[in-house]
Amino acid sequence: MSVAKKLIDARMPPPIMAREFSKTRVAGLLMMAIWLLLGISIIFFLTSEWDPEKVARYGPRYLSGLGVTLTLVSISIVLGALLSLPVTYGRMSSSAWLSAPAYGYVYFFRGTPLIAQLFLIYYGLGEFRPQLQAMGLWGFFREPWNCAILAFTLNTAAYQAEILRGALQSVPRGQFEGAQALGLNRFVIYWKIILPQALIVALRPYGNEIILMIKGSAIVAIITVFDLFGETRRAFSRTFDFQTYIWAAIFYLLIVEVLRNLWNWLEARLTRHLKR
Repeated sequence: MSVAKKLIDARMPPPIMAREFSKTRVAGLLMMAIWLLLGISIIFFLTSEWDPEKVARYGPRYLSGLGVTLTLVSISIVLGALLSLPVTYGRMSSSAWLSAPAYGYVYFFRGTPLIAQLFLIYYGLGEFRPQLQAMGLWGFFREPWNCAILAFTLNTAAYQAEILRGALQSVPRGQFEGAQALGLNRFVIYWKIILPQALIVALRPYGNEIILMIKGSAIVAIITVFDLFGETRRAFSRTFDFQTYIWAAIFYLLIVEVLRNLWNWLEARLTRHLKR
């Protein structure tokens, strides 16, 4: 056998690999076909069961619930971002007096379910009504909306603090040392040099956190906040038509898809200088 033929045979993949690849490809195409058939079936079901009377009656309520969901998540994300700044500072501090409380806060709110935190605030603080009335805080905590905002803010602040801490620590130490060598103060170094690089790293995790908050916001329906899922539950309780939940799922999918494309655009916009 010639040397050239041996080299050609050595470069050719073994037949078993080709068979494995073809099986994987067939399995993938089969799954895509199943999902396609499922989507077509759902569309056919929704069009065949279309009821203009129900749409006219519950459609505006769905839109109202959608507005409540977006408002709840938007306020919580912004307040959580502000709260995450001192928490991040505490997590990165060398002082035990700052790092220990910040660690305990993050550990608790990341380690317990959001629904448990919501119940602790809404139902648990109700056990201290006399004390809250004495402090003038009962008017705030008796409202489900305020309790939902507080619970979601505290929860997302813990996650955002860890996202920001990880992003800041991902910036090479040499960036900070080089800026110090140029005589820049710490505020300018962090604001102009460290933070812009860290936010690029944190962009994707921030997007994932917002998406998780949107999907997690459905639990506020349990404490009588009529968000998108709350309006869905109310519509189902009056019609017993399970397609109400299908429409809710479609609304949530649309929100997530819009956010996904927005985040793709932001990432492409903010990282265009890295592709040159």
